[in-house]
Amino acid sequence: MPELPDVAAYLVALEPRVLGQPLTGIRIASPFVLRSVDPPPPAVCGRHVRALRRVGKRIVLALEDELFVVIHLMIAGRLHWKDAPGAKIPGGKRGLAAFDFPTGTLLFTEEGTKKRAALHLVRGEAALARHDAGGIDPLAADAPAFRAALTRESHTVKRALTDPRFFSGIGNAYSDEILHRARLSPVKLTRHLTDEEIARLREATRATLQDWIDRLGAEARRAFPEKVTAFRPEMAVHGRFGKPCPDCGAPVQRIVHADNETNYCARCQTGGRLLADRALSRLLHQDWPKTLEELETLGRGAV
Repeated sequence: MPELPDVAAYLVALEPRVLGQPLTGIRIASPFVLRSVDPPPPAVCGRHVRALRRVGKRIVLALEDELFVVIHLMIAGRLHWKDAPGAKIPGGKRGLAAFDFPTGTLLFTEEGTKKRAALHLVRGEAALARHDAGGIDPLAADAPAFRAALTRESHTVKRALTDPRFFSGIGNAYSDEILHRARLSPVKLTRHLTDEEIARLREATRATLQDWIDRLGAEARRAFPEKVTAFRPEMAVHGRFGKPCPDCGAPVQRIVHADNETNYCARCQTGGRLLADRALSRLLHQDWPKTLEELETLGRGAV
């Protein structure tokens, strides 16, 4: 699932291509992708893109007259840029929609069959705000705000970081990287964190996200990010089960629960203890939604 750094990279790539340009047309290939009825697609066509925004993990094209195009990629949605205006939407079930500009075509696709990706056309700032689950910006939050969000409810620290009601834009991949950098167990309960651990987690969150924003942003300035993935060879633990931890060399471990996989280094994060027992299974069953989609639609993000 594209997360804050990936969405930021898309915005970097879109800025020179669509900012200030009129949206000349929207072509809908999948009847399931458009989840709103007001305004209808013809109402936003011909409006210029005045700003590009991020709302959680959503990409927003802010048009004239407070009209907004909200793209939620969910698990497998992706964006692709073609320099040719009116480029063909990919065939089969993969192609969802196309946004036409004088400068080219932005294609919206989705791999897989579950059809979770969504497009909303929104009228007014108040309606746009309903797409925000309410989580704080983890890069901008000061120490008290970070602590308040983290300890708002009692959860595992992994769940708290990925809950869109608490933190904006953090998902499965970058939470693994954050927790590894902070040297914290993913299943430690937030109510058991010390002041020092919370401070360490805040610093790891900011540093990890900013590092990846800078890295992916630099790539997006060179070429449109056509292959956005949650699994990158430069990552420390996420998607690296069985491979050596870059810091200590111990094999990376994993926890699999429902649709969610957590990767961690036992030596760096849990004092050498493997997280696999019945007590852990009960804890995750109680603390974690059954699907990533369920987690993504918590709170106001359910629109």
